[in-house]
Amino acid sequence: MIGVVTLGLALSACTTTRVGTDRLAEKDPLEGFNRGVWAVNRGADKVIVKPVSQVYRAVTPKPARDGVRNFFANVGEPFSFINNILQGKGDRAIRNLGRFVVNTTIGIGGLFDQASRMKIQPAPEDLGQTFAAWGMNGGPYLVLPLLGPSTMRDGVGTGLSQVADPYRYCLNNCDLPNGLPIALTATEVISTRAGLIEAGADNFLESSLDPYAAARSAYLQRRRAEILNRDAADLIPDEGDEANPALDDALSAADADAGIPGTDTAPSPGAENPPAPPVEAPNTPETVAPDAPNGRN
Repeated sequence: MIGVVTLGLALSACTTTRVGTDRLAEKDPLEGFNRGVWAVNRGADKVIVKPVSQVYRAVTPKPARDGVRNFFANVGEPFSFINNILQGKGDRAIRNLGRFVVNTTIGIGGLFDQASRMKIQPAPEDLGQTFAAWGMNGGPYLVLPLLGPSTMRDGVGTGLSQVADPYRYCLNNCDLPNGLPIALTATEVISTRAGLIEAGADNFLESSLDPYAAARSAYLQRRRAEILNRDAADLIPDEGDEANPALDDALSAADADAGIPGTDTAPSPGAENPPAPPVEAPNTPETVAPDAPNGRN
């Protein structure tokens, strides 16, 4: 832990951190493979995960569902603390530590988010974000079996988190009662899926001409926002991309990591979130209606 803190302090001396680009992810060179995995994932979701999540929502009161969601967010705070230290974001790491202490004690094991009531806002980070902050390119877009959207970089981060995340490590290695790790993992999956239903992800995908492409575009934009510690609403979509705040919020529960084309500069530790890039006015005197076709079929 001392080594981690020392590295974090060294990183915090840097004024900026280059964020790895993700041009390859947008091109999706593995699209054939990804669509196959996407279809399998959707099938498993339709047959098992979604029905169970719907029953969970029907029989579990919302305060209880919120408590479950708060619990899993709380056990993730130590890993976010480690990643914020590795990225040199000391102020965000302090928030992770404060939230974990407050919610674990006053919040009764994390069931209640007392930290937010005390104005200690969340600062989630993961290994994919850390790798991006260190300048590692995202690599190709990748749909992981059962886990969903990711990139090659972030798939590596997801795998390493099984040993780097204190909570995940304990699930796999601590002497817990038989069945408890499986029960906790299943509950986390169902809670996350129920949150997606509440956020309207299903309605968006069902109304899309190409659900795979729609989910990929929204996910990559959302992940870029997370890497830059900005809300996705602050991002200016690429020309031709359609913004959809509903799906953007729905995909916020995803665990995997991804990026979007372009080279960005991560905010320096302790700095304010960077402003969104200015939008230049078109060079034509004609006014284009907001719902005008963008030229794509």
